[in-house]
Amino acid sequence: MAYRFSKSNNSTLPLRVMCAIVFWIFSALWLFCFQADLLAVAQHVLSGGLTNYHRLLSPVIIIVLLQLLQMLVYSLTRLRKRGHALTYFPSMLVLAALTDVSPDIDIHASWGYWWWLFPLLIVVWLVLVFLMRTLQDVEPKVEPVGVFSRAMWVNVSLMVLMILMVACLSNTNAVFHYRMKAEACLLENDWEGALKAGRKSLESDANLQMVRMYALARKGELGERLFLYPIVAGSSAMLPTGGETRSILYPVDSIYRYFGGRPAEKMLPMRYLKLLECRDTLVSRPLADYELCGLLIDKRLDEFVNMLCQYYQVSDAQNADRLPKHYREALTLYNHLRSKPRFVYQNAVMEEDFNNFKDLEAKYPLDTERKGKVEEQYAGTYWYYYYYV
Repeated sequence: MAYRFSKSNNSTLPLRVMCAIVFWIFSALWLFCFQADLLAVAQHVLSGGLTNYHRLLSPVIIIVLLQLLQMLVYSLTRLRKRGHALTYFPSMLVLAALTDVSPDIDIHASWGYWWWLFPLLIVVWLVLVFLMRTLQDVEPKVEPVGVFSRAMWVNVSLMVLMILMVACLSNTNAVFHYRMKAEACLLENDWEGALKAGRKSLESDANLQMVRMYALARKGELGERLFLYPIVAGSSAMLPTGGETRSILYPVDSIYRYFGGRPAEKMLPMRYLKLLECRDTLVSRPLADYELCGLLIDKRLDEFVNMLCQYYQVSDAQNADRLPKHYREALTLYNHLRSKPRFVYQNAVMEEDFNNFKDLEAKYPLDTERKGKVEEQYAGTYWYYYYYV
């Protein structure tokens, strides 16, 4: 009996190796490339910030532990041939639960739907294991299990289905992933890395917008690049002072330290910036740019122009032409919207670009078509944001 069992066991070795390879490749890609930032957040929050997620060692430990769980399940079920892949189901289920990190984990950590879904799926799995074990006992003892055998492809198909299950049950919210990647870059003072997270995506939220504004301010490019990114919230979301936005990984104290003071109570970001302005005799460049960009986001052009004259030397044409790109765009727009502007800004290049912008609008009478055509050429300008967002 011992000899026959060993022979059967050896005959299924290619099948078991194939399942292990699929599991290790998927788990490595899932943990190293896609879910690393979310797992870092989960460990940071659940440990109260006492421990950090090691991006190389931690995934290896997780994969090894999940493989040990599979080996335990295999020793208990002895599923070989067509049902062997099912021995990976508990490991896959645990992997899905680990990477289903809620965007609100810093507010309240809970099991969510896992308290009923996990036991339900385990019961379903146990039924399948029983059926496959029964089928295995009545199957012929000798059956081909090579790379091109039916048993091999049945198992590979089961592994693919379990991979899809993990993808469906885990957190695949793109915006949350971008945000956590950006916050992780902020911790490393990698401002440009934070700005590259989700750079080509049109999806965003108030928290990601806040993180990007802070990274742009640290690079001194807030007025130059702000509207290259989706703006989905008003000036009330610029900073975490009002409670509308927050950071999870990056400490808010670092943000307040950058501006020079922590608010004594909840207040709107514009009020917070104004109080700092009143306190300091010399207004810093980041503080000024935040106020100016807040006004641009809220489309308050008159207040923007008044404040711009306070912070920047705009009376001289040469200095005015050195203003950040979005400030020059806003001044050009302001001069076209106001019959009696406080400040007349003349820039031949900006004027020509704006006239081309208006000419393009005039070519398309339908709103939807006009917006699409303008977006193709002028997305990322303040003009597009002012008229279409």
